[in-house]
Amino acid sequence: MEMKNLWIKRTLAGMCLVTTTAFAVDEGVTATEIRLGASQVLSGPLGAQTAQYGEGARLLFDSVNAAGGVHGRKISFVSLDDGFDPKRSVENTRKLVDEHKVFMLFNSSGTAHTAAVLPLLKESRTILFGPVTGASSLREGVNPYLFHVRASYANESEKMLSQLKQTGVSKVAFFYQDDPLGKALLSEVRKASVSENMPLVAEISVDPASPDFAAAAVATAKSGAQAVILGTAGMTFPNYVKAVQATAARPVFYGYSVASLDVINRELKDKSRGIILAQIMPSLRNSTVPVVAEYLRLLKARSADAAPSASQFEGFVHARLLVEGLKRTGRELNAASFIRTMEGTGEIAFGPFRARYSPQSHNGSAYVELAIIDDKGQLRY
Repeated sequence: MEMKNLWIKRTLAGMCLVTTTAFAVDEGVTATEIRLGASQVLSGPLGAQTAQYGEGARLLFDSVNAAGGVHGRKISFVSLDDGFDPKRSVENTRKLVDEHKVFMLFNSSGTAHTAAVLPLLKESRTILFGPVTGASSLREGVNPYLFHVRASYANESEKMLSQLKQTGVSKVAFFYQDDPLGKALLSEVRKASVSENMPLVAEISVDPASPDFAAAAVATAKSGAQAVILGTAGMTFPNYVKAVQATAARPVFYGYSVASLDVINRELKDKSRGIILAQIMPSLRNSTVPVVAEYLRLLKARSADAAPSASQFEGFVHARLLVEGLKRTGRELNAASFIRTMEGTGEIAFGPFRARYSPQSHNGSAYVELAIIDDKGQLRY
């Protein structure tokens, strides 16, 4: 009997340990705080752009906190630099969960990086909300701990190829940096080209460790492409465009939403005119959209000289959607209750931007528009 009682005690202790470990993430919700964390690429070619996502999110969080928080809890948000290294993403994520005791991961960046942390999300039962990636491979099936916000790269690819076909362009090339992001975008544009019956005339890549933009430009000119879709971001985008513009070729350049307008304008100046970028957020020039007006108002209140940024606005909208979910979940906030709320809430709309969640899909938004850079360096939708 004594042995049996000892066995029962040990079993119950083990069950308690498992339960505590499984829901340790809920320690990130206290009586006064909701702790969020992210592993992001804050250094290197993509660092400046990624920092803009964080600035936009913090602009919203600061406003919410100043108004008393979410059901009396203030939001804190810490970002760790992974240098665009998936291995460091995993290390950072574990540190955020185990040491910083975050409730949720928010706006972590990268396709390979997001894929790398999925086992850790499952192990710790930690939600990742709004990763900066549009890869279809991360949207197949439903991962209960992964909530997307932005439209997928498939949505963007389909929009670009469809418009090109409608305008009579038949010779389209694809340029990409040979890394996980570039390969993911290549896969999506191949599918879209098949769907639109528009075979690519060339697939041109550069080595991220030692990019030869001159050679890529020569290959582009030889292809005779009327348009080039660029599957890249950061400095690779303007460096390639500069190289092509130094040749006799004059294709129209198309880019994904991950390309930074600020970087393009800074590097290309007046030669950025005519570049077309897919956008997965409403136009910053349309202040009749409430979320745009809110962002512009808060940005001006923070600094009268601050220039609006598309990347910053995306981070703001991600944060706005998260806060809406936290509010709807109520005071009894934990990972399980947040998931139930988001899956049962249906559509959340901010003007033309709409995100929808259900038990069958955590894919969020499919909103995509194309915008052209005008002679003032602004996007015209």
